[in-house]
Amino acid sequence: MTTNLNRQSKPTTNPYGHNTGPTVTDVPMTGAQALIRSLEAVGVEVIFGIPGGAILPAYDPLFDSTALRHILVRHEQGAGHAAEGYAQATGKVGVCMATSGPGATNLVTPIADAYMDSVPIVAITGQVATAAIGTDAFQEADIHGITMPITKHNFLVSSGEELPRIIAEAFHLASTGRPGPVLVDIPKDVLTSQTTFSWPPTLDLPGYRPTLNPHGKQIREAARLMLSSRRPVLYVGGGVLKARATAQLRRLAELTGIPVVTTLMARGAFPDSHPQHLGMPGMHGTVAAVYALQKADLLVALGTRFDDRVTGKLSSFAPDATVVHADIDPAEIGKNRQADVPIVGDARQVITELINAVEAELAAGKTTDLTGWWQQLNDIRRRYPLGWEEPADGTLAPQYVIKRLGEIVGTDAIYVAGVGQHQMWASQFITYDKPYTWINSGGLGTMGFAVPAAMGAKVGRPDTTVWAIDGDGCFQMTNQELATCALEGIPIKVAVINNGNLGMVRQWQTLFYDERYSQTDLGTHKHRIPDFVKLAEALGCVGMRCENASEVDRTIEAAQAIDDRPVVVDFVVGKDAMVWPMVPAGTSNDEIMFARGVRPIFDEDDV
Repeated sequence: MTTNLNRQSKPTTNPYGHNTGPTVTDVPMTGAQALIRSLEAVGVEVIFGIPGGAILPAYDPLFDSTALRHILVRHEQGAGHAAEGYAQATGKVGVCMATSGPGATNLVTPIADAYMDSVPIVAITGQVATAAIGTDAFQEADIHGITMPITKHNFLVSSGEELPRIIAEAFHLASTGRPGPVLVDIPKDVLTSQTTFSWPPTLDLPGYRPTLNPHGKQIREAARLMLSSRRPVLYVGGGVLKARATAQLRRLAELTGIPVVTTLMARGAFPDSHPQHLGMPGMHGTVAAVYALQKADLLVALGTRFDDRVTGKLSSFAPDATVVHADIDPAEIGKNRQADVPIVGDARQVITELINAVEAELAAGKTTDLTGWWQQLNDIRRRYPLGWEEPADGTLAPQYVIKRLGEIVGTDAIYVAGVGQHQMWASQFITYDKPYTWINSGGLGTMGFAVPAAMGAKVGRPDTTVWAIDGDGCFQMTNQELATCALEGIPIKVAVINNGNLGMVRQWQTLFYDERYSQTDLGTHKHRIPDFVKLAEALGCVGMRCENASEVDRTIEAAQAIDDRPVVVDFVVGKDAMVWPMVPAGTSNDEIMFARGVRPIFDEDDV
């Protein structure tokens, strides 16, 4: 990129802390050059994308950038999920780029996924020329309008002069407050026209002032309740991870002795091995976690949104509990469950102030005794541990595969799951003792998430082992990104839990549709179509297959030993394994099933 860089001064910092390089004033360049310079200035390291006609002008100056790495994906959906994986693994904003029309619409699923899970990404799309907008021009789609309900904010750029400000605002919005996706749609003529570039810009976001510091009165009331309740629970959501508040959470839990449950999006926020951790609540949560929420007299909900997969039938959820609900997004407070003590604020600041308030209460002589509560919970935990039955037909148990994977690979690795039975088993049977080691699609439940998200996570943390745990259904949606991994030197590892079926759908057909297995047999068992080992090799990866328990450890260790290429392991498992425990959809958490036909038995005085 050739520009006049004479009018510069010393390096500066943009309004949200990224190193921006030198201050620049009125340097002439094209809009495309201004876009690339702006991305460099906000500290972008990598872009996942595919060029096309409308965005092509941006790819020309990108060719000359030494600061930006572009990874050419095989499908725009892969670009979006890779940006998500990068963001979740690093805490930075992930970036994806696509052209107009189908390129942009292929980003809709990962944008919606990022919106549901509060993942900070910026999606940059090309658009037809300004004069052609609204004429149904070739490859025109109103991506600005399409994504309005699924973005934190989006922009349609009207001039090259505003590009630096809009890029800075997009990254600020994506990464502050409640994180989320932001889309920047740029007409082709804006990219090709001459403009001037100045940096840093002045952000213009009237009314956008996320509340970070909680109200002191609410904090004190929450602390008082935490030390006066008999059956409290810390109900922890993904917002604690987003706020980098895991150390503070552990301090609060240990200070109060209150049991902790971590949602699917919060796995790793509190160590699984900690004695106060009861596991994951919800539809496929531990019996102890579900029981604790149902019997609690106080829920301290931190960075969580009372999702239906946790609450079950909402009217019957935690019926006797007073609710303290803390979230950075005021729209979440009271949305699903009325909050008795509403707290708006950043989770890290909220928990820090709760610690201070609890310490003040203790210093003033306040005491608490949760011995009886813990006796009940430990009894439930002892009676209803996570486990599985070995398949009667002698096939390989998927739970065993995943459990051994976690034990052999260890707690320092990153595990990325697709959606379905394998996702639930990975959340149940792998120990997450460290934050940011579990990445999955929670709110949207996007099949095909794992492989591209693992690719993004490995790019962001190249020195960390990254395993994608996928199902044979999910894997067939996005496995083309393994070619990207092979060519770009991104050696992820993939465990395909191959049960020959759409496993979670089959489980529901078994339980609720009289075993009428309509359209769930994928043919990967009967016909070995595709042959995942051959497919892996065709995509430039090492392919392996494991079909019995005696080979599991050796296969995982062999995959672990390969660092120069992606590895795919086809674990051929039984088709009839089910995820237990389970709360059937739409029912009360009190209806939890420990196994098929088995309901936990709680004593009448377990309150």
